[in-house]
Amino acid sequence: MARFNSVEPRLHVADFQRSLAFYTQVLGFEVLALFPETNPSFALVARDGVGLQIGGIDGQKDPAAPSTCTLYFDVRDALGVHEELKARVTIEWGPEVYNYHRREFAFHDPDGHLIIISEETDDPVTLVDD
Repeated sequence: MARFNSVEPRLHVADFQRSLAFYTQVLGFEVLALFPETNPSFALVARDGVGLQIGGIDGQKDPAAPSTCTLYFDVRDALGVHEELKARVTIEWGPEVYNYHRREFAFHDPDGHLIIISEETDDPVTLVDD
């Protein structure tokens, strides 16, 4: 039977180098490949087996265009990730534990894509989401 093995979102970005630096230097992704070799505009990056594609000819966006993507990362130790990032990004909300048993917080990347960091938890709810 045919099956899907994974999904690797391609992020449309206004400034390839800025976005690559954010995902590698701030979020800790590793560069797996850059294309073309001279003056790259496309990257495959991964962290802990989670892959993303950044840019490319079809992945450019006007800096004024709104983001059309939310990245939802299921992690282990959301509070640890929050501690790593809170001085490097502007936290939009959280971390909170919601009534659906997830601890989550969110921030934006340089292109305005919302990034939600989430983990399953049995900790008490700290914010009821209406």
